[in-house]
Amino acid sequence: MAPAGWTGPLSLCVCLLLTCGFAHAGKLLVVPMDGSHWFTMQSVVEKLVLRGHEVVVVRPEVSWQLGRSLNCTVKTYSTSYTLEDQDREFMAFANDPWKRQIRSIFFLLVSPYTRIFDLFFSNCRSLFKDKKLVEYLKETSFDAVFLDPFDTCGLIVAKYFSLPSVVFSRGIFCHYLEEGAQCPAPLSYVPRGLSGFSDAMTFKERVRNHIAHLEEHLFCHYFFKTALEVASEILQTPVTAYDLFSHTSVWLLRTDFVLDDPRPVMPNMVFIGGINCKQGKPLPKEFEAYINASGEHGVVIFSLGSMVSEIPEKKAMEIADALGKIPQTVLWRYTGTRPSNLANNTILVKWLPQNDLLGHPKTRAFITHSGSHGIYEGICNGVPMVMMPLFGDQMDNAKRMETKGAGITLNVLEMTSEDLENALKAVINDKSYKENIMRLSSLHKDRPVEPLDLAVFWVEFVMRHKGAPHLRPAAHRAAGLGNGFLSVEGRMPLSTPVLEPAYPFMT
Repeated sequence: MAPAGWTGPLSLCVCLLLTCGFAHAGKLLVVPMDGSHWFTMQSVVEKLVLRGHEVVVVRPEVSWQLGRSLNCTVKTYSTSYTLEDQDREFMAFANDPWKRQIRSIFFLLVSPYTRIFDLFFSNCRSLFKDKKLVEYLKETSFDAVFLDPFDTCGLIVAKYFSLPSVVFSRGIFCHYLEEGAQCPAPLSYVPRGLSGFSDAMTFKERVRNHIAHLEEHLFCHYFFKTALEVASEILQTPVTAYDLFSHTSVWLLRTDFVLDDPRPVMPNMVFIGGINCKQGKPLPKEFEAYINASGEHGVVIFSLGSMVSEIPEKKAMEIADALGKIPQTVLWRYTGTRPSNLANNTILVKWLPQNDLLGHPKTRAFITHSGSHGIYEGICNGVPMVMMPLFGDQMDNAKRMETKGAGITLNVLEMTSEDLENALKAVINDKSYKENIMRLSSLHKDRPVEPLDLAVFWVEFVMRHKGAPHLRPAAHRAAGLGNGFLSVEGRMPLSTPVLEPAYPFMT
């Protein structure tokens, strides 16, 4: 999806620029985030390398996927923890949603299983202890930093070296997108993250939305406590989250208004939702055989993402029981203990070509944890979903798809075998779910520029134009000119009308 206000000729110019190539190759520093965040960022990095740019990826030595199989320079630095430490903390975090669901920032902060974030936040301290690496980065004279903001190190690096930065993210935690981009987010119709609300909120939901906004301002800085301490040490001055996020030149946001609700945006916010969607490839013989053997009923694809390796035994058996009661063949990506009651129609696999399977005409439904990658693959391929969100933005993703009639959401802690069985039969047999997801798919694909090409264009735009400061609002340059503030010289006449608040509570 191109940003609002783009015209056809300008979109054509984007395509021509990408076709003709970048006249003068630039130097780009990449500071990524490990895990699934890297999967789509890597595709942008690879295309920038192919277009002739000198790309340097800086990553910790302890890593799951970062920087592998890249045809560019990769610089590593040592960490204060081992891969075993990272795996242990990650598993504690990944298993927590099977015990309770976190639906507010407050409960996330008091969770005992969020030490994994402090490990990631500490990476930047380790990076800047590597004096040889810091000197190399200083002398290389990069044109920009391409970063994932989740662990904040890329933001710190950009500010330390005074480099333009391009943020690549699904969204920004807490209220820091609104502050960092100086973008309004009216509480009357823009739901806060983790709320699970749509833009059509009831009065009660708007009250709760307002409270959630207050909670963010009260508690979010505690979540980033370690990150801000590290940033203050490196920059040798007290640092707030606003100081880091407001340095951003362009925000590449992996969202699309087919999924997310319409809201105010700023000129330097670019939407690249669905960037992970790819043209389907022929299936491996093993999976082609499963598809062919499924007969007229077809298949159901089931994956809770790379984070879930084990499901509690009782819950796994409830799921297996439900899967055995539908006529479809179920391909379940699962590496945990095999449920003892697994039915003959359910096949456990340790890996599956998810996008290629979703694109097959015999795929009837998709059981997903509602991560953004899976949601967009479901949209791109037009497959109705049964959603079992676990944490983070997954609850919000599921709510929005359900509101649009493209799927059914289940609470993994409360659902029964019968609930899952009924949800599957509904999305498979009720034609409205298929019709709605196909409508969303058609809307999503109807765009002048592919998300990957759009992302590459804007990274290069920032490199060419030294950060494109003309896209940044004056509020970044003038203290006190934030949303909802009145900043004028002299006295205000008594006849001046009262201004509507920038964040209306009720409408």
